[in-house]
Amino acid sequence: MIKAATMRAAEAHLRAVDPRLGTVIDRHGPCTIGSKRRDPFHVLCSSIISQQLSIKAADTIQARVAALTGAGARFAPAHFIATDHEALRSCGLSNAKAKWLRALAEAAANGTLDFAKLRKMDDEAAINTLDALPGIGRWTAEMFLIFALDRLDLFSLGDVGLRNGLNRLHNGGAKLDDAASLALVARWAPYRSVGSWYLWRVVDGDVAAAG
Repeated sequence: MIKAATMRAAEAHLRAVDPRLGTVIDRHGPCTIGSKRRDPFHVLCSSIISQQLSIKAADTIQARVAALTGAGARFAPAHFIATDHEALRSCGLSNAKAKWLRALAEAAANGTLDFAKLRKMDDEAAINTLDALPGIGRWTAEMFLIFALDRLDLFSLGDVGLRNGLNRLHNGGAKLDDAASLALVARWAPYRSVGSWYLWRVVDGDVAAAG
């Protein structure tokens, strides 16, 4: 979990270096990243389910999967290992996502995926480790680091929502290229994850990720 004082310092820094983002902070209030401990396996499953979907569609499908598997509020490896592939598909998951969730569950169950070791890695090492797993690309790994490991200084170039939010905030909605986008958010360091959280508030409902 992230201390409240750390988050307030992050918000103050972002207001100071990016007044336009500051207006978003004032509108939406405190950032909730790291406000509660989140189960890493559940976060990773949620990220896979959310790939290339709107927030609303992802929430709907995740609720169906949770109801089917009996997971309730938190997925565990056993929920997917014990559930038939076609049953997962019936919730609205693609064939690939159903396979990836089961593969992830097996990796977590047999120790191939070790969350304790991931916590000790730097950002790039952790991203590369996750990226090697089936169905987990860079975006999914970045979301995991932000929302499960509470890493404060990540900005995902592959996130469509973030790019759209940045375009709206700083370029009148016109598309910024990668270099311009990275230059704009560089000033947010070391709190780029917090700045990203506020950009998502700008574009809630848009497609969340490129995959």
